Amino acid sequence: MTARYNGLADWYDARFVAGAPRHQPSLPELLGPGSGRCLDLGCGTGRNFDTIRDSGRSVVGVDHSADQLRLARTRTDGPLIEADAAMLPFDDASFDTVLAMWISTDLDDFTGALTEATRVLRPGGLLVCYGVHPCFNGPHIEWNEDGSRLIHPSYRTSGWHEAAPYWADDGIRRRVGMRHRSLPELLNAFLRPELTLEHFEEPDAMPVPHSLAIKARRN
Repeated sequence: MTARYNGLADWYDARFVAGAPRHQPSLPELLGPGSGRCLDLGCGTGRNFDTIRDSGRSVVGVDHSADQLRLARTRTDGPLIEADAAMLPFDDASFDTVLAMWISTDLDDFTGALTEATRVLRPGGLLVCYGVHPCFNGPHIEWNEDGSRLIHPSYRTSGWHEAAPYWADDGIRRRVGMRHRSLPELLNAFLRPELTLEHFEEPDAMPVPHSLAIKARRN
């Protein structure tokens, strides 16, 4: 896997983290109160560390970008590890919670990352995945000023997209591209005997949602 965010950490943090709302919509409710270790998978610069700690859990951060982890270190004294999400350096059943925020469009092997996330969860442990809504956010979507979206036929074109002509010139996707998965492709990745799916949510308050959250429990 390529560490696509290396060299972008300062820009990313200024754009999406520093001064941003402390909690992303519905994340505290999706996590709920808990305890034990929470793996923040694809932790970036640590935007969600406070939310995890507020829930009663301790933070362990993993990201493939050393540049992102450099800034994440300013937000925690806990363990931060540079690793590929599809090859986690942890023992089986070593976490009470795994949180995966906005990673489905950055990873080449999202199914492998879910396999690893499931492996490191203890029985009864919680998995929360929260990220791009495949139907309304992606390389096939053109955002209009009135909040509506124009959906292009490329929705069914899975795989890596380097650019689309209607992507914002100063946006993250112009800088790193994105891996698009259709809604069935995303949901089918969660259908595995080790997981029980508990909850689906479109967390943001926009009339047309741009994010999708999935909550599951390790059997």
